[in-house]
Amino acid sequence: MLTNNQIKIKHLHSRATFGIRYSDLDERKNWTINKAVDELFKDSKSESPLTSTFDYNQVKEAKMLSEENKRMLVKQAREAIRSLNITWLANMANSKEQLREKMTLLWHGHFACRSQNPTFLVELNNIHRKHALGSFRRMVHDVAKAPAMLQFLNNQQNRKGHPNENFARELMELFTLGRGNYTETDIKESARAFTGWNFNRMGEYQFRPAIHDDGEKAFFGKKGNFNGNDIIDIILEKPEAARFVAGKIYKHLVSDTPDAARINELGDYFYKEDYNIGKLVRKILMSDWFYADRIIGSKIKSPVEFLVGINRQFMVNYQSPNVLLQFQNALGQTLFYPPNVAGWPGGRNWIDSSSLMLRLKIPSLILNAGQIDFTGKADPEDEAELSMMRIKRNAIERRVAATTQWDEFAKQFPAGSKPEHIAEFLLQCNPNANVINSSATVKNAAIEIVSTPEFQLT
Repeated sequence: MLTNNQIKIKHLHSRATFGIRYSDLDERKNWTINKAVDELFKDSKSESPLTSTFDYNQVKEAKMLSEENKRMLVKQAREAIRSLNITWLANMANSKEQLREKMTLLWHGHFACRSQNPTFLVELNNIHRKHALGSFRRMVHDVAKAPAMLQFLNNQQNRKGHPNENFARELMELFTLGRGNYTETDIKESARAFTGWNFNRMGEYQFRPAIHDDGEKAFFGKKGNFNGNDIIDIILEKPEAARFVAGKIYKHLVSDTPDAARINELGDYFYKEDYNIGKLVRKILMSDWFYADRIIGSKIKSPVEFLVGINRQFMVNYQSPNVLLQFQNALGQTLFYPPNVAGWPGGRNWIDSSSLMLRLKIPSLILNAGQIDFTGKADPEDEAELSMMRIKRNAIERRVAATTQWDEFAKQFPAGSKPEHIAEFLLQCNPNANVINSSATVKNAAIEIVSTPEFQLT
């Protein structure tokens, strides 16, 4: 039976990482929360950037390519993005930098962006990773100059005399302030400040003064010849920005149900610490209320957290890891393919009648190398490819060829451990006792446990 301290440390890892193995939890059974949190930050002090083998020079020369070669280039780019997806999933499951990766996942959805250019996506993802536990201020400045975001929100078309308001609007509505904390005039004036923000043929940020509006702008009660950097800093002078971002972090780590008083308290602290993400995260993880019974096991896992948690806990290796792309797609969260600039809605939106049934099946499919049909939930960009595959059949059948290190998993537990003890470890809330076979082997018990509705909670 787990001690109260082990329950707290398990909860810490359930929220701040992608899960803890039993051997590690046993090793930490006498640790204080302070030591456990310190260790998470220590492990995440470094960063391991994603890389891509895609050659951006091909994009630069695309206009000179034949139609056939252009199609090949598009195919190569899409394959590179899929490879990035699989690589990042593996990093989340296996990296020592667990807290940094968990926070990178938050910023990936917060600054949601789509691009057909893998080089742009890698750069943006690594901006999120670099600043994941650092300065939110610096991250916003870097994101605003990232070619992926400039392209996605049409800032290439933002020029003097013909401002495009897309980026300016989303900067305030989704990235920093939230609705109700700015006016349409603020959007129009700030859009003028971002004119000329662009990128060159090398895929690098470039300021183009010839198309920049260098006239006076009136923004949040201030007047001046503001540029984009000025606009970001003026926005972050507003305490509402700190509270808005603190609310996003609270939702990611604590609860899908907002606590206005708690979020305002965290936002004020975040503001006082000049948007230092690491300090805010540490404050949350060190707070007594973070370990309250009503918080433990109260959040629905995102599809990525769900899949990565299984891979991490059971040390799964896939013969054909592309099946993970199909799982993400069917469950409604495919890395690098957010539904729109608002990102994934999360919370209860992760679960509906069809996705819950699939979630309950997936663990046994992975852990028992089962076969699954994927029907009709393809990303729009995949539809053409999938339609060709459906010429002779109405569904895509995939054998989930995976190996699980069952011996490594089983030997972590004390001799004679009962299924209910394994359930206590694998679940964040008490399971329905009727679904656990008290005489099951460790393997069968584990598969039964992770196939329960309770395993969907973190």
